[in-house]
Amino acid sequence: MIRLFSKTIILWLAISYFSPLSANHIIGGVMTYKCLGNDDYEITTKIYRDCNCQSCAFFDPELPIGIYKCGTNINCSSLDQTSTFATAFPIVDSITLVDIPDYPCLIPPDVCVQQATYIFTVNLPLSTESYHLTYQRCCRNATINNILLPNETGATFTIEITPEAQAVCNNSPVFNSFPPIVICADQPLEYDHSATDPDGDLLLYKFCPPLEGAGYILDGSLVETCQGVFPNPGCPPPYGGVSFTLPSYSTLTPMGGNPVISIDPLTGLITGTPNLTGQFVVGVCVEEYRNGVLLGKVFRDFQFNVTPCDPLVVADVLEDEEITPQEFVLNSCGNTTVNIPNQSYQQQFIDDWQWDFEIDGSLTSFTEWSPTIDFQEAGQYNGLLILNPNTACGDTAIIHVNIFPTVEADFSFDYDTCVAGPVVFTDLSTTGSCCLTSWSWEFGDGGYSISQNPEHEYLDPGDYEVRLTARDTNQCESITKNYLAYYPLPEIILIAPDTYSGCEPAEIYFDNLSSPINASYDILWHFGDGQSSSDLSPLHTYINAGLFTVDVFIASPVGCEVSNTFSDLINIEASPLAGFSFTPQETSILEPEVTFTDESLDAASIYWTFGDGFSSSLPNPVHTYRDTGFLAISQIVTHLDGCKDTLIQYLDIRPEVRYFLPNAFTPNNDSVNENYKGVGILEGVKNFNFSIWNRWGELVFETQDPDQGWNGLKFNTGRPAPQGEYVVKVSYIDPRGHRVEHKGFATLIR
Repeated sequence: MIRLFSKTIILWLAISYFSPLSANHIIGGVMTYKCLGNDDYEITTKIYRDCNCQSCAFFDPELPIGIYKCGTNINCSSLDQTSTFATAFPIVDSITLVDIPDYPCLIPPDVCVQQATYIFTVNLPLSTESYHLTYQRCCRNATINNILLPNETGATFTIEITPEAQAVCNNSPVFNSFPPIVICADQPLEYDHSATDPDGDLLLYKFCPPLEGAGYILDGSLVETCQGVFPNPGCPPPYGGVSFTLPSYSTLTPMGGNPVISIDPLTGLITGTPNLTGQFVVGVCVEEYRNGVLLGKVFRDFQFNVTPCDPLVVADVLEDEEITPQEFVLNSCGNTTVNIPNQSYQQQFIDDWQWDFEIDGSLTSFTEWSPTIDFQEAGQYNGLLILNPNTACGDTAIIHVNIFPTVEADFSFDYDTCVAGPVVFTDLSTTGSCCLTSWSWEFGDGGYSISQNPEHEYLDPGDYEVRLTARDTNQCESITKNYLAYYPLPEIILIAPDTYSGCEPAEIYFDNLSSPINASYDILWHFGDGQSSSDLSPLHTYINAGLFTVDVFIASPVGCEVSNTFSDLINIEASPLAGFSFTPQETSILEPEVTFTDESLDAASIYWTFGDGFSSSLPNPVHTYRDTGFLAISQIVTHLDGCKDTLIQYLDIRPEVRYFLPNAFTPNNDSVNENYKGVGILEGVKNFNFSIWNRWGELVFETQDPDQGWNGLKFNTGRPAPQGEYVVKVSYIDPRGHRVEHKGFATLIR
């Protein structure tokens, strides 16, 4: 219990734990009191929470309620009457799940609301001023429709215990029921928001503005202030109302509606028809009067959810046309027996059903779920599908069944089977109604037409499936198909080349450009040289010179024939024959002169290329090469008629290395034969090594320079080597990458 030690002290209830999250899970609340005597009051606070909210805070385990003493509508914080008294309040007394309202014949969506009840006792000494008890949290759901900036607007839940109430130990009224957590849009609302007063006082009801409270600052230093999301304790009065989105919504019309949602001031009955879906914050106040004196009021703030609600039972069929959600049209073309698929729902709530149709002047009923009905003849038949007849939760659908006369699609076609040209199609379709209105042709080659009697020209031969869809004034249609064999002959046989002149042998591709033909036609070619082919477009080689006539014969799959002769189409000229020899067959850069001898036949002129950038037009040229290499020698010969022939042969101009070692030298300072070294031609060699060893295997001289010799001194700088015989080793890589080694003996004479 909390006791007030001084009439100037305003108490607040501390908490041992709270979550810094903003309270967009809280959707309403109410605070009431009961006088226990001896200035003790039992305070009951009920907070409502959206339990479908994702990543939202749970109920506060303890409420940080501020208790202030001051006059009504006076800014308590400006008075020097505040101090704090900390104590621990009980945690949540109980949490209950609120039931979804029972809407007969409607299925509301899944909405989840929990109610937490906090009960505590406080001692409030008799005073000439009011006590204000307050709990605040921010913020409201961002999806609320009827106020401005709901995600930045908090809520205040408060109760005022006036001096008049204190004087008579008054008990506040208590609302009798929980507000509906979901309201069905476009359905009449009738909710009893009345309260019960334990003292039997007169109660008056009205819409009042939901109260703002707390800020939306989450900063750690300000979160528990009046600017933060969690004032600790709740801040002092006065409290402002939320800002409605005018002119659509206001304190007295918080939800709109047609008729507008209103509250009866004497009974607390809320009525009207909400016609807009969404979330709406509504404040309801009940004022308590005794002997004409206002003792106080209780305020409840709540978020109403207006949503579409599915009917419990809906009559529905698989229709061809929907006139209204409860009136359907089914069409049958030519068939008097009609199956009507029943798509009514929710089937688990449908206990009985009945079909009524007027057939042949009398009313006939059917009890199958999806009946098959023989309407006997063409005409319009009207009926009803009645679900749960003579009950409160039923539904009825109006069914119109049209039985239309039959449409029969049919057509013929005409064309010349041997000559390419348009195919003429003639519509032969019929209908039992007024008349045909449209035709849709598909010719099988991707072409189409909407004419009644079209003409179509096929580009390629083949077997084509032609489809005709005919429709009449009732939108009845019939589809028929027929096969057309289109294999005409080309009007003229065209081939490429249309003329040819070339040298023997000549390989020629004969391209058949005639149209329309394909591989299903029989083709026969005669090339004029005794050879033939049945290919559509053959490849043929003429071996001998001459003038040749080409014949082409074409027969279609249906027996039509055509042929053409292309006289003297192909002219094949004689060709020369290149040929030559050369000497020497093998040579080196030391003997670079080569003689070429012409051996060609029927050549009027000759042109040589020697592979090193040089050329000649002489019959038998002689050419001197300046460098080594494996060279391609070509001879191009030309006939008098201009035909040419070419022969290529290869010549290897080898690099050549010559190297010799002497057998003795005399390093005796007489300027004759003083140094020992090899002589020869070493152009192009790599990795040259020259070494000299004495009889004991000791190296006495080595060099990689072919021009450097041994002077008889050890390594050319040490003491003189003794007279005698020495081993000489020479190695190198020749210009074509082969390793060469020489070994000999050198005699040193002094």
